[in-house]
This record gives sequence, C-alpha cells and structure tokens, in this order.
Amino acid sequence: MKMACSKLQIFFYFALIHLVIPTAARTICYDTGNYTSNSTYRANLDGLLTSIINNTKIDYGFYNFSAGESPDKVYAIALCTGDASPSECSSCINESRYYLLQACPNQKEAIYWAWHKKCLIRYSNRSIFNKLETDPKDASYRVDYAIDVGAFNSVLRPLLDSLRKRAAKGNSTRKFALQSVPAPDWQTIYSLLQCTPDLSELECNTCLQDLQDYTASLFNGRQGGIFLAPSCVLRYETYNFYNPSAETTSSPPPELPASTPGKESNSSRTVIIVVVTAIASAVLIISISICIYLRARIPVDKAEIDTDDQISVVECVQFDFGKIRVATQNFSDANKLGEGGFGAVYKGMFPNRQEIAVKRLSKNSSQGEIEFKNEVMLVARLQHRHLVRLLGFCLEGDERLLVYEFLPNASLDRFIFDPIKRAQLNWEKRYKIIEGIARGLLYLHEDSQLRIIHRDLKASNILLDAYMNPKISDFGMARLFQLDQTQGNTNKIAGTIGYMPPEYVLHGKFSVKSDVFSFGVLVLEIVTGQKIHTFRGEDSGEGLLNYAWKKWKDGTTSNLVDPILRTDSTIEMMRCIHIGLLCVQENVVNRPTMASVVLMLNSESMTLSIPSRPAFVMDSHTRSSMGSAPSRSSPVQASVNNVSITELDPR
Repeated sequence: MKMACSKLQIFFYFALIHLVIPTAARTICYDTGNYTSNSTYRANLDGLLTSIINNTKIDYGFYNFSAGESPDKVYAIALCTGDASPSECSSCINESRYYLLQACPNQKEAIYWAWHKKCLIRYSNRSIFNKLETDPKDASYRVDYAIDVGAFNSVLRPLLDSLRKRAAKGNSTRKFALQSVPAPDWQTIYSLLQCTPDLSELECNTCLQDLQDYTASLFNGRQGGIFLAPSCVLRYETYNFYNPSAETTSSPPPELPASTPGKESNSSRTVIIVVVTAIASAVLIISISICIYLRARIPVDKAEIDTDDQISVVECVQFDFGKIRVATQNFSDANKLGEGGFGAVYKGMFPNRQEIAVKRLSKNSSQGEIEFKNEVMLVARLQHRHLVRLLGFCLEGDERLLVYEFLPNASLDRFIFDPIKRAQLNWEKRYKIIEGIARGLLYLHEDSQLRIIHRDLKASNILLDAYMNPKISDFGMARLFQLDQTQGNTNKIAGTIGYMPPEYVLHGKFSVKSDVFSFGVLVLEIVTGQKIHTFRGEDSGEGLLNYAWKKWKDGTTSNLVDPILRTDSTIEMMRCIHIGLLCVQENVVNRPTMASVVLMLNSESMTLSIPSRPAFVMDSHTRSSMGSAPSRSSPVQASVNNVSITELDPR
C-alpha cells in the first residue's frame, strides 16, 4: 500500500532525479570573426536567442530562424533530442544559451552541445540552414572496453545501421531513432541517432554514416560514447540514457501512397489518418494501463530480475508500516536474521508469498537518518543482478525501514569462514562469486547512471541468492562521485579495519581504488578461507596480505589455498591470488581498475603485472609508510581529422 507523500519522501524523489550524473557538455567557438559587446550583431544575437524559448515551434524540438540584416545578420539553430518533452527542451535551450554566450563571449559563430540535458544550440553570421556540416566533430567516449569486442560489435553495428536508416527517413520536423537491444555478457545496448530535420534523407544518412565510421575506426570496442557533428549526433551506451517510452514513438512516420488530384486522394488520406490516429490512441491507452498496473503492484516477477545485469529502474515503493509489521510477525525474534550497525534485519512474507528482508533502524543505531536517506536514494537507482535489490522503504513516526529482496543463503562470511559450511563452496562456486562481485563493482564505478564508491565492501556485505550468486549490499556508507571526480576526502572514516586502504585510514582520501583494495582483500579471503583479522600463517603477526605476498614471491602460493580446495583448479586459484595482490598494492595508482580486473578474470591469456608490496605491511613493530597517490589520469587518444576527443570516466 502506498501512502501519502511525506516531506522526506518528496526529498527522496527530487534527490533521485538530481543524482543522475550528466555527460559533459561540449562547446566550440569558431575563429571566423568577432563582435563587440555593444555591437548590432550582439543585439541581434541576444534577441534571437531570447526568442527561441518563446517560440511554440520548439515544441517539436527544432528551431531555425534569423534576425537582423547583413552584415549583422544572425542565424540560429536549436535542436532537442527526440525523447525530450517540450518542457525539457525549452529548459535545456534556455540554460544553454547562457552557457554558450559565457563560453564564447565575442565569437560570431559557436555551437554548444548539451546532450546530457537533451539539446544543442548553434548560431552563426552565415546561413547554416538546410546545410550538411560534419565538421568539426567532437567525441566523448567511455574508457572501458567490451569483454568480447567482436560479439559486442556484432550487436552494435547492425543496431546503428538500422537506426541510421530510420532516422534519415524522418520528416521535416524530426529525424531521429532510438532503440535498445540485448548484448553479450548480460548487457543491453541503448542507442540514439538524430539529425537536424532540415537535412534531406541522403544528407542525414551521410552525416550519421560519417560519425558511425569514426566510432568504428577510433573507438572500436568501447562500451559507449557520444559522437557529435554540427548536423547530427550518435550515441550508444550500456545503460539507459533516454526516455524508454520514446522507443514506441521513434519510428519514422508511415509512408503515404502517392496522391493524385481529386476527392479520392483526399478521402484515402483521411482514412489513413483516422486509422493511424485510432491505433496510436489504442497503443497509448494500453501503455498507460500497463504503466499504472506496474506501478501499483508491489512484487516484481522473477523474470524481470534475472534477464540482464542492468535492469530497468523500478519504482521504489513506500510501504505501510502495518503491512511490514504483519509480514515480519511483529518483528519477532524468530524472524530475526541478524543485526548490524543500522539495526536488526528481519525476514518477512507478504500475503502473495513474496519473501522480503527488512532492515529496521535501531533507536540506538550508530547509523541514522543520513545513512537511511543515502541507501534509499542510491540503491533505488542502482539496478544490477549483482546488487541487492531495494523494494521500498517505510517512514512512520520514529520508524525507518528498508525493504529488500530476501536472499536465502544469507552472507558470504557465513560460508567461507564456517568450518562446516565452507565445504559447500567448491572452487567453481567461489570463482563465480569473485566474478560476480567484480561485475557489481564495475557497474557501480563505471556502468551505472551514478558513480558510486561503496566504501564498506567485505564478506558480510556480500549476500548470496538461492543459486549462490553474489549481491553487494549495505550502501549506507556509499558515496556519490561526480563524473570528472577521481578522489574524495572525508573527516569521518567509515568502514571496516582491514578492508580499508591506507590512504583512506590515514588521510581520509577515497576513490574507486578504495573499493578495489577491499575487493583484493575479499578475493584473498575467498581463496584462503581465512579472515583478514584472524589469519593464522607461519607468522600470524605479519597479516594475511604480507603473508600472501611473501608466498607469491617465494613461488609457494599454493600453500595459501583453503585445504578444502586443494583438488580443484590450482591455475585459476593462483591467478586469483595474483589479482588480489595487484588490488591491495600500497600505491593507489598501481592498483587496477575494476574494468581491468574483470578482463583479468575473463582472459587467461592476459599477462598480469608483478604486484608490488601490499599496503599496511607489518613487521614486529612497524608499518610501512603510505605510497604516493596522484590523481588518476587516463591517456587521451590522438585526434585526427579535426576530431575533438574527450576520454570520460563512465557513469
């Protein structure tokens, strides 16, 4: 049952909207001439840009008008993406005109691509209407590659070919197409192609083909990017960046039969229009009905959960407290699953037999409102097969509840550290768990719409479903990063000693490499079957990380493996220990990214670098000093043929 919106619920709603991290906008200021601030050209430009948002023609997403007389005449174009609503379009153009004038304060020609907000705006002192222009180009692309480039391209290329042709066939008010298709490795490829609609079909096809050729030659294997030209745009990603409902309306208008003068032609047109309108109305009504049904229901079919890694965002429901109390048998001790910093966790069951796990904020909890809001806002937006799924929350009086999917096998630590249950985790299952955690972290760091640093990755925060598939949980300590942010600082150290890297413990600095460090510790625990805190090696005082590194240097790594696993694949185990040691290196920049880790796990032929000394290496009295941690800077590919390229850290 949904309840009336409280102030906190409204806060959550707007916070969720504004937490989506945009792709950086791009501006080009041409060197074709300048104007002065008090000139006639500037007055014409201001008047023209101001008039754009007040012109109703922008409702269909395209504006092209001019103002003034030569030599001070100004031509302007504004274009919104085909999935943008009129209000989104108007807002984007209104904001973009200010950014454009600030970025290019006296140039007579400029262009501003704001595709993160669904528009572009362009002006010039020459006519730019009905002209195909493919230069200058601009590209912002993902740094991560597809695991299987060939398989990825076998899906991407036909998709782009199809969308290019569909977009080119658009009419004089709109030339765009978008679509999503399943891709290898549990992914989905989402793509949008669009031209300024003043181009002919041939010109639009030429412009998009030009961009498509660049994606194939310069960015082959990348999992996403935005590729821009003055007359067209091409974008594809492995997450949904557009309004999904636009997929049903992005097809080109139906071709009308050639008409001949007379009443018969007009009658045929009328019949076609009526039929098309009726069909469109029926589809709209059905779509609205389905949407209402999906939003009204609480459970989600299992088929919707397990089909892909990245799932469509499902509405986060606010539950009635009474319903949760009944489901958990009044939070009885018999239903209690465990207790953590947030509070107790209870098993529950709805009347439809759907099992749930309920986290109840304790009044004496070390965590509170901030962590509660944090988890609701973040997890509701993060949908992945290796992340625990938040079904909803409850706010009533002092009660703060989080409602999750129930995972019957509890947490990973209850298996790998249990002398009896550990036998249930053979190497095949442990390797699958390691891979799943890596994929979940990669999604958080690079593939989701939000860029998240978990900050508390450990065995007890890895939950296992009925098939022993891992799901990362507990986002109360997680932090949101901006797109271009590589490192954060905090005065409040939160996490678990042993899993936290030295730069975080000593100086409060955290980044994606903080999670990589925690992942490395977790990998070593999974392979050895021993906790980082209670490790018992030849010299228990030196710690698991140091002991593992010494064994790797001595070539006796096999001594680290959990005795239960000694009959399994030692090659994979040794490789996982090697990867774990790479992740826990003391110097931040030496640690791999999660994208690299996933590649290492999936490519036996990939050569691994030699790990350096791990962090927090201990002897009898001392701790090694922390290595330097410069900010990460990815190499930028050389530009050719006037293409401006930006290598982005993915969302």
